[in-house]
Amino acid sequence: MTTVTTSSSSSSSTGRRVSYPGPVKPKRGLPGRKIAIMGGAYLIALVFITPYLEMFLTALRPVKEGADPTIIPKHFEWSNFTSVFSGTSSFGTNMRITLEIAFGATFLVLLVALPAAYYTARKKFRGRKAFLILVLVTQMFQPTAMVIGIYGEMRDLGLIDSVWALIMVDAGFNLAFAVWILSAYFAAIPVELEQAAMIDGATRFGAFRRVTIPLAMPGIVTALIFTFIAAWNEFIVALTLTTSPDKAPLSVAVDNYIGQYTVDYGHLFASTVIATIPVIILFGLIERKVVDGLTAGSIK
Repeated sequence: MTTVTTSSSSSSSTGRRVSYPGPVKPKRGLPGRKIAIMGGAYLIALVFITPYLEMFLTALRPVKEGADPTIIPKHFEWSNFTSVFSGTSSFGTNMRITLEIAFGATFLVLLVALPAAYYTARKKFRGRKAFLILVLVTQMFQPTAMVIGIYGEMRDLGLIDSVWALIMVDAGFNLAFAVWILSAYFAAIPVELEQAAMIDGATRFGAFRRVTIPLAMPGIVTALIFTFIAAWNEFIVALTLTTSPDKAPLSVAVDNYIGQYTVDYGHLFASTVIATIPVIILFGLIERKVVDGLTAGSIK
């Protein structure tokens, strides 16, 4: 009778001893440094999320519990989120107007900033640096400092209570940022790529549309999302140029819940929560493009 013995090693035909790997050792737990970094990241995220949680809980707090010092209300008033759309409220119309203003200003910025940034990046014309400096100087002006002049101009044009007035103003104040960031992106794209496309038969516009724009897409998305958010949140000019409640954007409509002697906190925070949802959804959809646009060039 023969006894067979197994081992973790054997001999090959050449006489050499071949070793086989032993059992895989289980991985150890997370190192302390990684745990500390994760804990710090979650703590910072909690600090930023806490105001939004408080806003959401306040929107659910009944009026009779307005002076209650507890963080979580004893009863939840879910009707605050629906009553802002009912009755004499024009909240739905205000949201539609805000969407029109934000998308209109974003489209106008894209329409003007793309050719302006492309031309300044590709053409070394006289006064190019002065033009870019002038564009940067316009970014330093705030709408608050120019609101009286803006009101007078729009009044003369008959654009008070008009969506077009807010679209033009919001686009004008965000155009400088878009031109600067897109000019830097276009300048970083090798011109030889466009020349190769034109050798293959493409026109300059075709090379720009099929080669340059896809490569500069992170910068384009970054400029557009910042323009959209700025137009969505703009308040001073919208408050000045609108006099009718049904012609005002959301930023002005939310302010109407703040009276001279009382504040309707339930509807105020409920409308604020509703107003932040579209921006959160939009940013979540294109978050990767925005991060790529802000970090482009940081790693070579």
